[in-house]
Parts: sequence; structure tokens; C-alpha cells
Amino acid sequence: MSIDTDLESRTFWKRCSSCKNEIPFSTTYWVCSVSTCNRKRTGMVFCSVGCWEMHRPMMRHRDDYAVEQRSPSKEVWLREQSEQDDEDDVPATSSRRRVSVAAPATASDGEEDGDNEILVVASKLKKYIRARSGMNTSDSVMSALSAHVRAICNQAIRTAAQDGRKTVMDRDLPPIEND
Repeated sequence: MSIDTDLESRTFWKRCSSCKNEIPFSTTYWVCSVSTCNRKRTGMVFCSVGCWEMHRPMMRHRDDYAVEQRSPSKEVWLREQSEQDDEDDVPATSSRRRVSVAAPATASDGEEDGDNEILVVASKLKKYIRARSGMNTSDSVMSALSAHVRAICNQAIRTAAQDGRKTVMDRDLPPIEND
């Protein structure tokens, strides 16, 4: 039996991440509102709100909720699978990626893949702010602070490149304004 035949004979979209029951095509399912649970690689899906609630104690989310979604129809899902297979069939030219180190950062900084990642350790930042002020820290601070860190790093990269170096050093960072 070929893989295509297996896909076409499949009667469900995915399995629930908690109870492992089948989630049918074109039906309601739930995902967690926390981004680490609904990334492509993690891909947690739940057949009911009860199953979603079962994963909460293990994940220790603070501010989360179940988001209602609708699974794709079988035709749409088959089309997505064939497109993904086509992408996987393209041979890689090399297992290593060549990177130009001498090229300085460009004006399009912040638009590449991975530029929305959080660059700070949230727990340590929250601990610092609480110890320093007794205040709580919103999760949205992490993405805003990461944008500032990216801007500082991009400036340091440009400075190192202008000096003809391939290493970013502490002296390339802008000075800190003391409070």
C-alpha cells in the first residue's frame, strides 16, 4: 500500500494531544492560546476543552485559554499534504549552509525568519524586576525587550563590520545610559 493510498483512506485529521482520540475532518477542535503549545513543531490539538484542561497542570501556564478552531476538510488536508511532500522531495544541495560573515547588517533587519523569537530569559527578567521593584512583568515585555536587544545587536554588528572584524565585541555595543 502506498503512502498516497494511506492518506486517502484516512478517516480523521489528527489525534487529540491528551486523550489520543481521533479529531475528524471539518469539525471543531481546540488549541492552547500559549504560543509554545501551538507552534508547528509542537502542534498540540485537543478534541475538547476538558482535554485542553488536562495539559494545563503539566505545562504550568499562567494566562491561557482554549481557542476554538475548525479542522480542514479532507480535500484541503490532502492538498496540504501533497504540497508538503513536494517540498520534502526537493534535494538539498548541501548539508551545510554557507554564510557570508563579512556582509554588514542591512536596513531590512528584523524581517528575517526567527526575528520574532524571544531573546531574553523571561523568568530571570521577571525575577530581576520583582526583586528591584516588587512589580510583576507582563509577557508582552519580552517581545518588546527582544526588539530592543535586536536593534542593539544590529548596531554592534554594523560597528564590527565597519572596523573590518568578524567578531562582535563589547566595545561595539552602544553605551548604557545609567538611571
